[in-house]
Amino acid sequence: MPKIEIENATARLEARIPVAIYDQMQRAAQLRGMTLTGYLIATAGDDARRVVEDAEIMRLAREDQIRFAEALSNPPQPNARLTRAAKRHAELITRL
Repeated sequence: MPKIEIENATARLEARIPVAIYDQMQRAAQLRGMTLTGYLIATAGDDARRVVEDAEIMRLAREDQIRFAEALSNPPQPNARLTRAAKRHAELITRL
């Protein structure tokens, strides 16, 4: 039976960093029993995931969560401006 190979696409990263930081990262990788590449992928990947998550996920305080849920469950009646805007929007959409 032929062996199925799974291709893992990779990209090359080159960076110039101070020798002291390079040495520290090498030591940290050794302490974790990892290669420097594995260490960098693990630590930079985790940090990148957190940064993206922080930018894309909205976190609300408990009080704000409750207020948001209540507004979804019992939305306020639209005021005159919102009613006019909805009517205008509907008119514009039907012209298309």
